[in-house]
Amino acid sequence: MTTRPADQPDRPPAPAAPDLREDEVLRPRAERPGSGWRRLLHDVTGGRVNPGRSDVEERRAELLERVRGRLPGAHRVAVMSVKGGVGKTTVAACLGLTLAEHRGDRAVVLDANPDAGTLADRLTGDSRVTVRELLDDIDRVATWTDVSRYTSLAGRLQVLASEQDPASGDAFRRDEYERVCDLLGRYFNIIVTDSGTGLVHSAMEGTLARADSVVVVGAPTVDGAGRASKTLDWLVAHGHDDLARDAVVVLSGDRQSPEVDAGRVLEHFRARVRGVVEVPHDPHLATGGRIDPDRLRPATAAAFLELAALVADAFDVRRRR
Repeated sequence: MTTRPADQPDRPPAPAAPDLREDEVLRPRAERPGSGWRRLLHDVTGGRVNPGRSDVEERRAELLERVRGRLPGAHRVAVMSVKGGVGKTTVAACLGLTLAEHRGDRAVVLDANPDAGTLADRLTGDSRVTVRELLDDIDRVATWTDVSRYTSLAGRLQVLASEQDPASGDAFRRDEYERVCDLLGRYFNIIVTDSGTGLVHSAMEGTLARADSVVVVGAPTVDGAGRASKTLDWLVAHGHDDLARDAVVVLSGDRQSPEVDAGRVLEHFRARVRGVVEVPHDPHLATGGRIDPDRLRPATAAAFLELAALVADAFDVRRRR
C-alpha cells in the first residue's frame, strides 16, 4: 500500500478534457458558391476548384446568421413616423416578411393605425376580419387556432388588419392595443406594429409602452429627414430615450433630391441611433399595391435583410416590458 507523505496535500482529480468539436478538427473549407462564375467553376470541376463565396454572398450569410439569432421571448417592434407618405407601412410589411421568411418561429404584423390602415391591403388584400373583431372576442381566444381566425397569411407572416371603417367611431385606444399585444405575445415570437403617424393618439402610447425596439422611417429629403429627427426628439422628451438611442432609422429612397447631401443625413442619424438603413427606390414598391417579395430588386431585398438583422441584434437584450 502506497502512503502519501503527511506534508503533501490531497490533489483534486484533473478535470476531464472537453470533447473535440468537428469545427476544431476539420480543416476549414471554402463554402460552395451560390451563383455566377464561382458556382460554374465549382460545378464544372466537381468541387475540386472552389473559389468560395463572393463578398456579396458572404455578407448575405452574415446577415442571415444575425437574423436567425436566439430569441428568448416575444419581441415587439414599433415601426413609426411622424410624417405620412415616407413608406412606413411598406417598411413594416417588408420587415415582417423578411423576419418570417428567414426564421423558424412565428411572426405577426399588427396594423395599429386608427385611421383605416392599409397594411393588410399591401400584404394579403384581406381586411374583412380586423383587430376590432379580435377585441370583441378576446376573452374567448384561448388557442393558436382561435388567434389564426382573425389573421390572414402572407407567406409565413401572419397579418392582423386595422379597423377599416373610419366612421365607426371606435378609435383604437391604448388599453385595447395593450390587450391585443399581450395576447399576441402568448402565441407569436415577433410582433411588428405598424403605428399611425400621430404621436399623441392613445394607441401610440400603448405601442411605446410595450415596445422592445423601434424603427423610425424617414426619407433623404429636407422634410423627411427633419421629421424623422423630430420623432427621435419626441421620444427623448417623453421618457423613451432608451428606445430613441437603440432605434434603427430607415431612409426610404422613393423620395429623394440631388440637392440634398445624403452623406450629411446619414452622418446625423448614425450619431443618434444604433443603425441606419437606406432602402433604394423600387418600382414594385412604388406602385403602392400588393407586395410580392419575389419582385423586389436585389438591392431592395438586401436592404430589408440588413434591417431585419439590425432588429434581431436586439433580441437578447430585453430593455423594456
